[in-house]
This record gives sequence, C-alpha cells and structure tokens, in this order.
Amino acid sequence: MNIVIIGTGNAASVLGRKFKAAGHKITQVVGRNSAAASELAYALDTVSTNYLSAIDRNAELYLIAITDGAISSVINDLKLPGKIVAHTAASVPMEMLKAVTDHYGVFYPLQTLRKETDPVTDIPIFIDGSDEATIRALQTLAQSISGDHVAIRPGNDERARLHVAAVFVNNFTNYLYVLAETYCR
Repeated sequence: MNIVIIGTGNAASVLGRKFKAAGHKITQVVGRNSAAASELAYALDTVSTNYLSAIDRNAELYLIAITDGAISSVINDLKLPGKIVAHTAASVPMEMLKAVTDHYGVFYPLQTLRKETDPVTDIPIFIDGSDEATIRALQTLAQSISGDHVAIRPGNDERARLHVAAVFVNNFTNYLYVLAETYCR
C-alpha cells in the first residue's frame, strides 16, 4: 500500500517504520517542522514536505498521526476526495474527517509508542471506518503490522474509554513503582 504520513512524532515514526518493514511504501512524510519531516522521511526512504498544499495526491492511504488537538487545524486545509484518510487519535471522533473525504476512519494503536525505541512486534490496533472499503483497507494495513491484534469498530465512545483505561493502568502502575522505590529507600 502507498501511504502518506502526516506527522513526525512518536506514532508517525513507529508506525512508519512498521509499515516500511511490512513492505508498504511511504510515499511522503508531511510535517510542520521541516527538519523533523526530513529526518523521518530519510529514515523511511522517502521525501518530505511541510506544506499541505504540496501533499502527494497519488497515495492510497493518508495517515494523520499528530496530537489530538492539532487534527482540526490540519483537516481545515486538507481535501482528498476519493482517498482513504485515517487518524490515530483515541479521543477524536472519526467523523471529523468527513470534510476531507468520504472514505475516512481511525487507526488507533492502543499502546504508548516512543520513536526512540525499537517497535514492538505486535501493537494492538483499533480500527473503524466510514464504509466497508475503508474498514477492509485499514484492517489489511493493521494486520500487516500487528497480526491478530486488530479490533474492528470499537466506536468513538468505546475507543475513548479504552484509551482512558490504558492510560490509567500504564501511569498508575508507573506511579506504584515510584511509591515502592520511595518506601524501600
């Protein structure tokens, strides 16, 4: 699959490396910081831009992997009729992408991703889409990097609740380690 990645942070970096390793072609990296976009593009053996107006319009899928709060500003300037566009956010409804294309969805990794670390083998991925073709494309993409760890159509509310639960479990566990260390000292 030919993919454009919009974003240069943790999710964009880890997913980009996993897509490339799975045999997908990253055709472009788009990022507001040109140095970060160039660095990620170099790692993924592709080109970069920091202008949405210069986005490659020949890809099959456009993955928006930026902070939840920045999605609305990016989609205001993004029109990709007929293309599949998905975001990686847990707390943003997929319907936000309606203005961009008719084929929109969510490709949400339920795991903390850090670009500095080697990607784990299987990342649990939750997907949803506006239509069956979008769901099939996102499912195929997810299975190529995560095997059987793909959940389909959790819905916006359920995805947000799963995200809160995962953040709580991860952060609370880390906090317990800090408390235990303090106690032991």
